[in-house]
Amino acid sequence: QVQLVESGGGLVQAGGSLRLSCVASGSILRFADVGWYRQVPGKQRELVAGISRGGSTNYADSVKGRFTISRDNAKNTVYLQMNSLKPEDTGVYYCNAKLHGVDYWGKGTLATVSS
Repeated sequence: QVQLVESGGGLVQAGGSLRLSCVASGSILRFADVGWYRQVPGKQRELVAGISRGGSTNYADSVKGRFTISRDNAKNTVYLQMNSLKPEDTGVYYCNAKLHGVDYWGKGTLATVSS
């Protein structure tokens, strides 16, 4: 019954920025650990950034200093601000929420970075 919807993907040139949003049904994100994952053809889906229900954050080494994950509990939304984008950041970005030991996934939003 928990549904996640991602948005904010698009086509940008290298060095540009995108802001991804993940909105959940109900008011569950404030209780959940949330992560942004990226998947590209031929590779496993991998964690890009995560934020715990307590607000602590974690980033993949490849995006540290460029990406920022945050949450707005009033809007039941988690964001991923992506700056200084590189072509290797291209992929489908998925929002994941872990609530009461159960994982929920959105359908993904595509971010393409051109060189």
